[in-house]
Amino acid sequence: MIWRRVHGEDPDRLYTVTGGRSRVDESAIDMVSLIVSECDPAPGMQSEHARILRMCRRPTAVVEISAELGLPIGVVRILLCDLLDTGRITARHPPAAPARAQLPDLAILEQVLVGLQKL
Repeated sequence: MIWRRVHGEDPDRLYTVTGGRSRVDESAIDMVSLIVSECDPAPGMQSEHARILRMCRRPTAVVEISAELGLPIGVVRILLCDLLDTGRITARHPPAAPARAQLPDLAILEQVLVGLQKL
């Protein structure tokens, strides 16, 4: 089970994998961003980076990468920022939420609510 594997992870290993970093730019990669490899793994590359590159030959969400690697999201985001900074991956961000003008009229929603309460 992934949950046990992640929480049972040795903190020293996670520290080593991330090079001691614990934070990334929040706007760089979202949990639902799609990651795509731009190249194949290079010899001597960190094993986690190589696995990410192989895994992301097709667009893959950050949360899927985290689950597949069995690493916490924060650690995966740090690894992804490394690859993004070197141009080895691209990140496709999800589309923005629709503008307020495209949402249903509040009066209609209130009428629906009243109708449901009368049922």
